[in-house]
Amino acid sequence: MDSKTRKGFYYGWVIVSACFIMQAIPFCVSQNIQPQFISYVIEGEGFTLTQFSLLFTIGTIAAAIASPFIGGLFDKPKMNLRLLYTAGAVLNGASFAVFGLCHSLWQFYGVAAILQVGTAIISSIGIPVLINTWFRSKSGTALGIAFAGGGIGNVILQQMAARQLQQNGYGYAYMFFGILALVVGIPVALLFVRRPKQGELEAAGIIGGEEAESSNKVKEQDVWGYSLKELTKLIPFWLFGIGFVFVGIYVSGMFVQFMNYFKYLNFDAAMIGNIGSIFALASIFGNFAGGWLFDKLGVRNSLIFAAVIIISCGLCLLLTPQIPALAYLFAILLGFAVFAYVVGPSYMTGSLFGNRFYGAILGVVNIFFAAGYAFGAVIFGVIVDISGGSYTAAWIAMTAAGGISYVLLLIAANYFIKNAESKKRE
Repeated sequence: MDSKTRKGFYYGWVIVSACFIMQAIPFCVSQNIQPQFISYVIEGEGFTLTQFSLLFTIGTIAAAIASPFIGGLFDKPKMNLRLLYTAGAVLNGASFAVFGLCHSLWQFYGVAAILQVGTAIISSIGIPVLINTWFRSKSGTALGIAFAGGGIGNVILQQMAARQLQQNGYGYAYMFFGILALVVGIPVALLFVRRPKQGELEAAGIIGGEEAESSNKVKEQDVWGYSLKELTKLIPFWLFGIGFVFVGIYVSGMFVQFMNYFKYLNFDAAMIGNIGSIFALASIFGNFAGGWLFDKLGVRNSLIFAAVIIISCGLCLLLTPQIPALAYLFAILLGFAVFAYVVGPSYMTGSLFGNRFYGAILGVVNIFFAAGYAFGAVIFGVIVDISGGSYTAAWIAMTAAGGISYVLLLIAANYFIKNAESKKRE
């Protein structure tokens, strides 16, 4: 717990548990099991793979456009977070269920846009804002625990989805999982999500006490922060944003395409399945430990560590044709590396830019990542096509994107870390 937390139960851990559950079920329903539906839908509805896959791009763009607005809503002191979070849970679960009634491409595209906006409310924007509201110096650890729910839920729901699709078809499966997301998400949002009550953070030792040291200091951690207008005038902020564009590119290429690569190398189904399982387990650990790493190592050292992991992943992929066992090492490293893009944006937004306008700024940071993610797979595919089907140049490009991303993020982080104290005194 933060600072000198006084004895007694702290409600912030209920918030962490609620976020963990939302990641495990509603988030996993909308984000992680959807790829299993692709082959069933395109066969049943007669769509091409490209046509149906476009819904992922449309959803990503819709969420990116809505993110600053959603963040602004979370920042409003009088906004009822419980109702806002409940609205996100409804949009998330209901949209997924409605997929089961869609038969035209425009219907799938429209529903995907609404679905991703709901998911942004309960996950990419909502969870960091809630954690940032309840935690300060240990926010990374709390974020890591909350986001780890996605990995654990993924292990369970992937198996359930495979059975539902095979036994009942995609229409029924969409509605089943959409209703499941609603049944879990709405009660969690209504019963557990709230802002801290007056004096609750002080009583728990989260603010005040040691953090306000000998008296005349204002509660810096609660009042300081750049405005979005201020940040847009600073070149380091744009370097930070471009850094996350490159993060989105390597994530979209490396995380999405590695299974296809191993099929291209003619690995048997059992080996590919084992690699996927190792990656899933490693990603759970990556989320749990990643937030703790940010807390213990700080932003700069965590970014350096992430850069080393991603470059090592690229080297493993390039050498796997000669040394197939490296595929397992790759899965372990890549799974652990999820902390950099799952916890990283949320943690760094608060650490580098402050808490005053946290939600709105995080929404803009998400736009940068979404832009890279939306086009990373396209860039990867173009490179593979130009290379005559070889993946070598594409993996070199993704590894380079990872290296560039962390260089830019480190440059930006150094600037904001050096200027943090003077900003707090303003």
